[in-house]
Amino acid sequence: MKLAHLLDPTMKNFSTVGPRLVSALAALAFCTLGNASAAPLSCSFRADAPDQHQVVKGDTLWQIAGRFLDQPWCWPTVWGMNRDEIANPHWIYPGQIIWFDRAAGRLRLGQPVAVSSAAGNELASQRLQPQARTLGLGLEAIAAIPASVIEPFLSQPLIIDNDDVDSAPRIIATQDNHVFLGKDDKAYVRGALQGATAFQVFRPGKPLKDPETGQVIAHEAFYLGTLGLQTAASAGSDVHTFTVLTAKEEMGKGDQLRALPPMPLQNYVPHPPARPVSARVLAIYGGVTHAGQNQVVSINRGQLDGLDIGSVLQLYHTGRTVNDETAPKSWLGLRTQQVKLPDETVGSLFIFRVFKHVSYGLIMQVTAPVEVGDVARSPE
Repeated sequence: MKLAHLLDPTMKNFSTVGPRLVSALAALAFCTLGNASAAPLSCSFRADAPDQHQVVKGDTLWQIAGRFLDQPWCWPTVWGMNRDEIANPHWIYPGQIIWFDRAAGRLRLGQPVAVSSAAGNELASQRLQPQARTLGLGLEAIAAIPASVIEPFLSQPLIIDNDDVDSAPRIIATQDNHVFLGKDDKAYVRGALQGATAFQVFRPGKPLKDPETGQVIAHEAFYLGTLGLQTAASAGSDVHTFTVLTAKEEMGKGDQLRALPPMPLQNYVPHPPARPVSARVLAIYGGVTHAGQNQVVSINRGQLDGLDIGSVLQLYHTGRTVNDETAPKSWLGLRTQQVKLPDETVGSLFIFRVFKHVSYGLIMQVTAPVEVGDVARSPE
């Protein structure tokens, strides 16, 4: 297969990720992973939970769970399926019915039917087993979270770790001394390729500073396009010849390369972090100062801090520090005392991409706008 066929020439639409991502995200299911000693979290039904819900096109698993549960991400703890069934990424489709078996305290996939018994009429479940579908596999199944929102953040190098910026190969010259490169143009690159042949081109952006320490922990990056290796450097040289496969933005001398990451084909399993995590919101994407549901933010904790894909965090507004002017006067006649108000819960965050010190999260539900500096902590 040619290298060009491995990459989507319409990268700007991110269509390479869509079907496979929808399939992977449709496996969203809760299991307590990582820290086996962690105390189990409560998973309670809403007081106004409906008796049933018929799945329609456009639903997401998280959205459906929110109709039944106070904590939508923990719903498989009350789901009448075994672990193997939950792991099937094609197990729920439009037209099926999710119903609330109140007697058993479970969610069921099936059709409630009335049956007769010696004790009188009771409601029973005609249980539907998940079955593989060959027509439109992965396209008909509903997604766990809005897949289209996070696709660009999976396929582009929007965050670059500090050491990757320093060591990344770079374009040193262009074909015929062009200022900018276009599709099929040649680019000459210096740097260690580490055996890779397909690369993304990026331009480092502003540094991301940890709001707690003030240290630069990563850099934002502008995604420019993709290059494919044409000829590796010969003996005695460190200059490689590349061909431009896709050009999303203008690229040229000085722009840097990173190996094309593999597409995420794993099943996303939401869970609390393996160890307690307390993070801060670093940035909000989309050119806004406040974020709402289905918007992406970055936080100042990553893989080295115990986060992995599927980790769920709670979002809080940091409590203000105020002067308590009602406090009794001190012996000096002073009354004012500084007191920190409690942090206020505002929503939940689903971690879908993790770097060394930074992670991307999707805001799943929110009661107030999220701001840079807000707290994201392990669920309580």
